[in-house]
This record gives sequence, C-alpha cells and structure tokens, in this order.
Amino acid sequence: MSEYFSLSDCDVIGFDLDHTLCRYHLKETSRLIYESVARYLVEHKGYDKDLLTLSPATWDFWCVPKFMITFFSYKYIMKHYGPKREWKHFNSLNTSYTRSAKYYFYDNYFDLPGVLLCARVVDMLHKRGHEVTSDFWKDMLAAIDHNYNTSAFREDAGTYFPSVKRNPGRYLQPCSESVKTWLRSMKNAGKVLLLITSSHSDYCRLVCEHVLGKDFEEMFDIIITNALKPGFFSLVPHQRPFRTLVNDVEDSEGLPCLEKPGWYSQGNWPHLHELLKSMTGKPEPKVVYFGDSMRSDMFPASSYAKWETVMIVEEAEGEGAAAARSAEAPAEPQEKKGKYEDQGMKTPSATSEQWGSYFVDVQRSPGGEEECPRLTWCCHSIHTYSTMAIPSVEAIADLPLDYKFPRFSPDKPRTTGYYPRPPDSLLKWDQSHS
Repeated sequence: MSEYFSLSDCDVIGFDLDHTLCRYHLKETSRLIYESVARYLVEHKGYDKDLLTLSPATWDFWCVPKFMITFFSYKYIMKHYGPKREWKHFNSLNTSYTRSAKYYFYDNYFDLPGVLLCARVVDMLHKRGHEVTSDFWKDMLAAIDHNYNTSAFREDAGTYFPSVKRNPGRYLQPCSESVKTWLRSMKNAGKVLLLITSSHSDYCRLVCEHVLGKDFEEMFDIIITNALKPGFFSLVPHQRPFRTLVNDVEDSEGLPCLEKPGWYSQGNWPHLHELLKSMTGKPEPKVVYFGDSMRSDMFPASSYAKWETVMIVEEAEGEGAAAARSAEAPAEPQEKKGKYEDQGMKTPSATSEQWGSYFVDVQRSPGGEEECPRLTWCCHSIHTYSTMAIPSVEAIADLPLDYKFPRFSPDKPRTTGYYPRPPDSLLKWDQSHS
C-alpha cells in the first residue's frame, strides 16, 4: 500500500452527514440533547428537577471524555478493576466497537451528553440513599425513544426535533462555498458521490437544505438515510434490505437488489457494492468514506467493506490543528452565539479539565510519584482504522484532488496521518519518545 493517499485515486467518495459534512454549534446542540433527555426523566419519570441545571464544572465532565484511570485513586482502581487494571468488557469492545446489553458505547456528539446525564442520575440516586442498579437505564432508553424515534420529527415529539425545526441556524453551521464547490468538482471529475447517514430522511432533508442549499440532491449520486450503521456494513442483505421512500415514508417491501442511483433508506454494503461496480465499470471500485464515529463509520467501513476512511476529529481543533475557516462561511452574529458561553460553558470538543487530552493520557505509578504519558485507546483506534484524520472537511476543501496526504501506517510515527497537523499533545508525546 502506498504511503500516501489521494482523492484522485478514488472512484467513489462517500460522506456521513452529522458532524461530518454538517458541523453543529456544539455548545447549543449538546445542551439541547442533554435537556431533551433530562426533561423527559423529570416530567415523565419523576426524577429530580435539579437534573435540568448545569454548571461549568458539571459540563466539563463530558468534554472529550475517554477511558481514564488516573482520575481515580490507586486503591479504588485495584478494588474495582483488579491487578491488571482492566475493564472486564474491554476485549469485547476493542474487537467489535459495538454496543452490548452489558455496556453502552458513547462515541459521538449526539451520544455524549448522555455520559453526563447518567453520571448525574447515579449521583442523585446515591444522595437519596437508593441502591444504584441498571434499572435507571430503562428510563434513559425511554427518553431517547421519545425524542428520537422514527416518527418524532414528523410528529414534533420531544424536545430536540421541534427546537431544530424552529431555529436550525442556532444549531447547524452552513457549509462554506469552498466545500460546496469541492463536492461539485469531485462529481464533475467523474467521481461517484455518496451520502450515507443514520438520520431519517426528513431530518436529513432539513439539515442538508440548511448547510448545503436547496439543490443538495444534485451533489450526490446516491443518498442513503436511516442506514442504521454499523449494521449497514456488518449485516447480510436479507437482514437489512434497501427500501424506497415516498414522502419520507419507507416502503414496507425490501428491494432484492439496488439497480440504479437515487435516494434510499436502510440497506446494506453488499448491494451498494454491486451498484458501485456497475456505475464505475470496475470489478473493485476504490471507495473512501468520511465520518466522525469510530463505531458507526471508521471501524465497520474499514473492517467489513475494506474502504479507505477519513475520520473527522473535531477534538484536534482544541489542540492546535484547527483549519482556517473560509472567509465565505457566514459568521455567527454576536447576539446569536451560544448563551452558555457567558456561563463558562466551553465547547465540548475542547480539552477537559478533568479528563485531559483526547489523544494522550497520563498514567501514574502505583505510588503516584511518577507520570508516564500514554496514547489513549481513542488515539490508537484512529491510527488503526483510519486512513487519515482531519478536524473538518473545511481543512482540505481548497486542496487539489490529486493532493497526496501521508496516511497512517504502523511503520510511521503516530503523528503521521493527521492533516493539517497533529494535535499538540501527540506532538509532545512523539518528541518524548524519539
């Protein structure tokens, strides 16, 4: 495999939507997601209304969360994790990157507010003297279903969708003209463009019209919504057939195959692969997929479909790797900026005071005297299952299609593969190990 990666070598270029092509105003959106679930727990399940109140200190808890052992005392770690200091489900998660009946894998900005909410629920149960069991998770699932089920957008159910529909500009960042031009230039160059999102078609339409424009459908050859990733990549066709859509409602009958470009729902990678072979005229078309989730995008696309993958890592922006936003991207008026900013609420992609860097952890010796920097599991995963990593698509939209990006490689330093530059903590780690 070449040590460089270029979009010009790809036949098919695919994108996730949320937090990939569409960037969110993270503070506003994260607060809305938190409130949408917390409000249901308070109003429908009788939880303490204090759940609805957040402070900068509690907010920091889930900013760039990761597995962290130095936050706890050595005695606590030994008691709960044993001499090897290993979480008993780690091997399962490390080989599947999926969720389980025994744990829930939070790995994207739609999920992460739930980390804070779960922690606060546990704290409140402790304070009330109640035994903490997994029963509260049933209430969490009910709250998620109430706000995000298939019909929630259409029926204005819950808190999240009605809020975004009323004021999309408060939560969604429009793409710059350079990104739109970049998408069109790839299609004009003969590339097949895909949009594959787990969002339902009605929400996808609202988001795309706001960030890309009313003509967004012309930018893509194939649009797949409600893809239910990672199952889109891992399940066989009869388990997840493609379905046609009429007025954003799925046809009840699954398609036996995918015969032509268009807009579809659900689906599976093998049937898409057959269509891409037909469209490109190649027995094994080269595909690259941009996404923000290790669980839904990078791991399954790389492991099952054998696609090249580009991971969007917004956390890199907080460590010196921010790409210059195009001057064409509309600036957010001062009065529209996140109302939580004045309360000290930082953006969720910023480095957490409690947890530290997303990329490099500090492990203490048993006595607590020495500190040893180590790469986090998240950083290791990015290096293993991504071709390269960027803070946003804005970072590369102005580059020529034949630009050669250094790719991640086991034979190269861990800093190789990040564009436009590696995160600060990773650079320091690399220098200390060179």
